[in-house]
Amino acid sequence: MPRFSIVVPSHGVAGRLSQALDSVLAQSFGDFELIPVCDAPDAPAADVVTEYAERDSRVTPVHSPPSDGLAGARNTGLRAAVGGHVLFLDGDDVLVPGALAALDARLDETGDVDVLYFEHERTPWWEGEPTNPAAPLLARTPDGAFTPDRAPLLTGVTLPAWSAVYRRAFLTEQNIAFPGDHFTDVGFGGLVALRAERVAALRTVVVRHLLRRQGNRPALPGEHHAELLDQTELVLTRAAEQDLPADRLKPLFEQLFAAVLKTAAHPRRLTSGRRAFFRRASTLYRRHRPDGYRAPGGSLGVQHRLLASGSYAAFRSLRAAHRTASRAAALLPRPRGLRTRLRYAAALRLPLDRNLVVYCAYWGRGYVCNPAAIHAKARELAPHLRAVFLVEPDAVGSVPPGVEYAVIGSRKYWQALARAKYLVNNANFADAVVKRPGSVHLQTQHGTPLKTMGADQATYPVVAAATGSFAKLLARVDRWDYNLTSNRHSTEMWERAFPSNHETLEYGYPRNDVYCTASAEDVARVRKELGVPDGKKALLYAPTHRDYATGFETGLDLAEFCEAIGDDYVVLLRAHYFYDQGASRGGGRIIDVTGHRSSEDVCLAADGLITDYSSIMFDYANLDRPIVVYADDWDVYRETRGVYFDLMELPPGRVARTPGELAAVFRDGSWADETATSLRAAFRERFCQFDDGRAAERVVRRVLLGEPPASLPPVVPLAERVPAPAATLVRS
Repeated sequence: MPRFSIVVPSHGVAGRLSQALDSVLAQSFGDFELIPVCDAPDAPAADVVTEYAERDSRVTPVHSPPSDGLAGARNTGLRAAVGGHVLFLDGDDVLVPGALAALDARLDETGDVDVLYFEHERTPWWEGEPTNPAAPLLARTPDGAFTPDRAPLLTGVTLPAWSAVYRRAFLTEQNIAFPGDHFTDVGFGGLVALRAERVAALRTVVVRHLLRRQGNRPALPGEHHAELLDQTELVLTRAAEQDLPADRLKPLFEQLFAAVLKTAAHPRRLTSGRRAFFRRASTLYRRHRPDGYRAPGGSLGVQHRLLASGSYAAFRSLRAAHRTASRAAALLPRPRGLRTRLRYAAALRLPLDRNLVVYCAYWGRGYVCNPAAIHAKARELAPHLRAVFLVEPDAVGSVPPGVEYAVIGSRKYWQALARAKYLVNNANFADAVVKRPGSVHLQTQHGTPLKTMGADQATYPVVAAATGSFAKLLARVDRWDYNLTSNRHSTEMWERAFPSNHETLEYGYPRNDVYCTASAEDVARVRKELGVPDGKKALLYAPTHRDYATGFETGLDLAEFCEAIGDDYVVLLRAHYFYDQGASRGGGRIIDVTGHRSSEDVCLAADGLITDYSSIMFDYANLDRPIVVYADDWDVYRETRGVYFDLMELPPGRVARTPGELAAVFRDGSWADETATSLRAAFRERFCQFDDGRAAERVVRRVLLGEPPASLPPVVPLAERVPAPAATLVRS
């Protein structure tokens, strides 16, 4: 039997779960079992956990459906545990080095106490000093093992479940489990403290808790706050049943109702049902108030007396007296120009148009990418919806006939943004755009992240300087309701880069549908439009942007490259869209396709791809055609820009470091040999998970038509997909 069983729920923390698991497996004390609790075998966290279970036999994952919540996940892990003591660790927390050794040593000193409380450190997700809220409380406890009556302030309801280790036999014998869902730590901690006979404290930080940017669920607005009263009633009822002494009942009562009053007085937590919450709290207060109890002084004491009297009107007046005008000022829309601000503010007061969808791509660059693909599918599946595509003035010509558009900054633009129920973008809308109640924002993204994104850019000075205010960036992220991903890697990285409360849709990228639906005739048509000569192999060269460089530099002399590889090839040059100036950089066997509207068309036309670190490689891999990575400055790029994985260890094909090496892989044919094919197959397995040709349909049905997830087309397995045929290559 292991000394410790460590239960780690993982719902919604796939992007940070590895840190938690690594912190456990790196402990110097190794007598433990690690029990990650996943939603399902195919959940995002399950992929992470599977790798750990294959490497270490101490990792024994179990599953609990998301509908069971945090309490259900912990209870599932507890039932699976076989260790002598149980420790609960959230999936985005870590054990400090030496934590388990310190717990083991302390338990040897105190004997097998029912509960060993310890200190924890709360670390701000962005800036600020860590805090240790348990330290003052534990400092006043006896030095050795003690009975609960010797530390009456240690009620258990103010400490999270992961701030203690529990004797498993004690929990089993007392039939203690996590109650409810929200505020489950309050109920569990109170029940444990009421039933424990011998406890002890370790005045050392054991867990480092990362505060989430979006806040913990109990602090967010919603009807779930009524459950705080459920947990309060549960604990106080059990206390009454065992006739808890007055010196222990008083601090328990005060600590529970301090949380209740904080919720009742908070201006945003209770979005509805304030009166009902207050009345039920008042009933509980009077029923369980200890004999002879005297309310504290000051403003808190006033709240106690109002709760005891059931005077909601007076309580509401007291709460209103503390409000400020800052909340209203923060919501004031601020587009440029007084007249525009007034018009936008007026439009925001009008009802949402529930049949209006606003689309935008690349900050108005044109009718392209995922928003365009979703728009096209919506015209087919949801013709009742009116759509407006937002474009910059110089991109109006890219809008196909019959597609309604609005020029960014125009009166129509602001009116559409104010009234639309659905807003779809692959970047972000302007800071001044207000997220209205009832509106739905879909972020489609425009690539799979190799380079660091969002909040992860903060530690790279060159990138951070170009990004600007991260606070403003994350305020834009807070408007998202849905975030689209094309593979599990993206799911995990977006969760880290864009911490917020949006829902992830693992549906694939709609723009990539064409790679599974296009025919040989479509490929031939595009090649003809681009000017690719018949019989020539077309190589798409698509380098990415360098944050540390100014202007567009290919890093490769394409004329010399073409000369070196022979007459069978032409090169399609596609610079990063930052450098689309409308001027041709080609000539001869170099065809500049930077200005071509559709990157998907360009990929269809190409028989092979040459890129450096551009996310186009992830999209092109769906075509199952050869990819060559030209990594002449990988070390500089990795250190300056930051990356999520080592591309040199997991390339989609052959890698060349110099122009000579690049030319050689085409002269000797190794760009498309068995080794290159094997590398591409592994890359596709990891990064082409959800791009099966039906992504747009899934998005339209779920987001715009409101169909339940179970009714959507399932993802076609990779082995069953038939990519669009290449013009000059024969796929086995």
